[in-house]
Amino acid sequence: MTPRQPFHWHALLDFLRPRLIAGWESIDNDVYRRGDVTVRYDGRRLHASSDDPEVLARVRRLFDVDADVDAIAAHLGKDKLLAPLLKKHPGLRVPGAWDPFEVAVRTIVGQQVSIAGATTIMSRIVSRYGTSPERIARGRTNPGMPQSRWEAIRALARAVAKTELRLECGGKAAALLDYHGIGPWTAEYLAMRVFRDTDAFPYNDYGIRKALGTTNDKQVIERAECWRPWRAYAAVLLWRSLSS
Repeated sequence: MTPRQPFHWHALLDFLRPRLIAGWESIDNDVYRRGDVTVRYDGRRLHASSDDPEVLARVRRLFDVDADVDAIAAHLGKDKLLAPLLKKHPGLRVPGAWDPFEVAVRTIVGQQVSIAGATTIMSRIVSRYGTSPERIARGRTNPGMPQSRWEAIRALARAVAKTELRLECGGKAAALLDYHGIGPWTAEYLAMRVFRDTDAFPYNDYGIRKALGTTNDKQVIERAECWRPWRAYAAVLLWRSLSS
């Protein structure tokens, strides 16, 4: 498959690398591996080792292949803060989800925990229950997090297992706020990665606040208003600016 150019493959790998689930996925020599599937980029095309339609759909979603990079750059490039970031990091994408439920669990696990700590706990969950909503919903053994957070994950798993909640493209952050343990940051982050909402924006994210030089949520929200409907891509640019 051919992503719209430019396509910042290495930024995607940099985002995914510290979040990999041991034994399930890996990145070696700029090649992403998930089970028996590998994905590599040759500078023009993405090559997946499987031609299964479901696998290819997951690849497109995870690597945000269909992002309208021209429209995004044209709009965000009008902003004095974002314009130089776009030039420095052309073709940034919003990392998606190979498995939407897995990313939802991982996001709750990662609340107020370091990326490394969340990765460790997530690996425990996956080794014990896999990524099955049904199995996690029945899980009794806390994998090493606050009990309230574990119960929030189990409640989410029950909702997904019963199809009361559908984690699929087109959803909105507001649909998640009724679930215990899911606040604004979690809802907006999941809307970015799982619902593929291009305007989702975790305004109270630490990295975004740091990049904007403020801890005032109102100021962040007001500053981001002109970035609509591409605030998710603005968030990725701001995160990237902190690591380079």
